[in-house]
Amino acid sequence: MKSQLSLRDGLLALAVVLVWGTNFVVIRLGLDVLPPLFFATLRFVFVLLPACLFLPRPKVSWANLAFYGLAIGVGQFGLLFIAMNGRISPGLASLVVQMQVFFTVALAMWRTGERIKPHQLAAFALALAGMGVIAVHNGPQNGHSTTILGLVLVLLAALSWALGNQAGREASANGSINMLAYVVWAALFAVPPLLALSLLLEGPAAIMAGLARATSLTWAAVLWQSVGNTMFGYACWAWLLARYPAATVAPVSLLVPVFGFGASAALLGEPMPPWKIMATLLIMAGLAVNLLWRPSKNEISGEAA
Repeated sequence: MKSQLSLRDGLLALAVVLVWGTNFVVIRLGLDVLPPLFFATLRFVFVLLPACLFLPRPKVSWANLAFYGLAIGVGQFGLLFIAMNGRISPGLASLVVQMQVFFTVALAMWRTGERIKPHQLAAFALALAGMGVIAVHNGPQNGHSTTILGLVLVLLAALSWALGNQAGREASANGSINMLAYVVWAALFAVPPLLALSLLLEGPAAIMAGLARATSLTWAAVLWQSVGNTMFGYACWAWLLARYPAATVAPVSLLVPVFGFGASAALLGEPMPPWKIMATLLIMAGLAVNLLWRPSKNEISGEAA
């Protein structure tokens, strides 16, 4: 397994996190109209249909597909959408959910025995410093209302994302599979529980009211969630995690808050004070160390041993 991203795969990873970062603004637009669990349901309905009619089921166990679908569909996005429905700001949500980086690396170390290299620890430290700057300046004292429940829900969403990452890695461990088909067929297990929870917790009346208020912008947000964020983003991410160590790929997602704040500034008029620029530079420095570092001969010989 390669330890460093190639230029092509590095650009692909950056494209994914660009989509994911801007997605938090899109989520906010959808939640202005649709109940959160029903919004998540629609997201995965359009992932599943009509693509499952054209893509054959990947050769992985039903149990693995079900685990991925429940982890990403219900665990990550069900909880994230509930949290973002008035319990946490989009910018802070984009930051807190990046705890998945550490959960993903920890799971990989536990399941496959991967080890973190010194330069990766340095990269983590720089990126964490940048995230810390964002966290300090994004609290209630700066006009952002965040509840403890919102933070807990997003942390659980981050853990669910990491569990889904590990399921995808293990699915591809025994051979090459079509990761787009994997993401599509896993949605089969996300839709029923999300719909059931929406009917139970939100109710048919709220669902019908949301559909009645939905505009073309609302449906564009749903399609962006399905096609851009899930079918492109998660399929590519799972493919990258199958080819590289988790400690190489996962930290790239630390750029998500950077793109998230940038999208908020461009689309919602959110200001970009010096502290946000400083945080961006710290996170990008950490990613540069992680992506561009080339191992010494001693490190290479140590890996070979």
